[in-house]
Amino acid sequence: MENGKLKVRGLEVRRRDTPRFIYDTQMEMIKTLSSANNSMDFMQKIPDTLQLIKEARQRLLDGDVPVWDLVVTKHLSKNPGKYKQKVSQAIAAEQLTSEGAEVHAGKNVSFLLTNVKSKRYERRVKAEQLIEKGVNAETKQYLLLLYASAANLLSFAGYTAKSIHDSIRGYSDENLTNYLTQ
Repeated sequence: MENGKLKVRGLEVRRRDTPRFIYDTQMEMIKTLSSANNSMDFMQKIPDTLQLIKEARQRLLDGDVPVWDLVVTKHLSKNPGKYKQKVSQAIAAEQLTSEGAEVHAGKNVSFLLTNVKSKRYERRVKAEQLIEKGVNAETKQYLLLLYASAANLLSFAGYTAKSIHDSIRGYSDENLTNYLTQ
């Protein structure tokens, strides 16, 4: 806006379930783009935003992002035992219930994505309250969230999660490339 304030709609920074790492990175991108003085300057800022994504990606790969900045919070729309699908928030709620916590519909549940494709659903996430030293986040899943958030912001210029991945990678991410093209 003319007064310097930002009005953001439809992006991850507006969602309550966005991990702090994704939120912070997308806000940096927004601030970079908003510093443009005109439309041409705006378009010339896109490489700067891609550099921000590349740096965030590297911090994640290097293990420099605290697990607490990767925690996702979701709302329970029903009691944990009433979910037919093993969605992440229901799994985390079950973990908390088994530890004696009272968890019910209407509450928020926070968790870390640990192994989302595991056949053993209890390994897919770890409830925030149960995170111990040595628990690892599933880097690939957080990279996907990072690329999706960047694509959401840069879609006006034709970017997709895959094209962002392809434009910033300088490493061997063949598994991720295969995952993005599926």
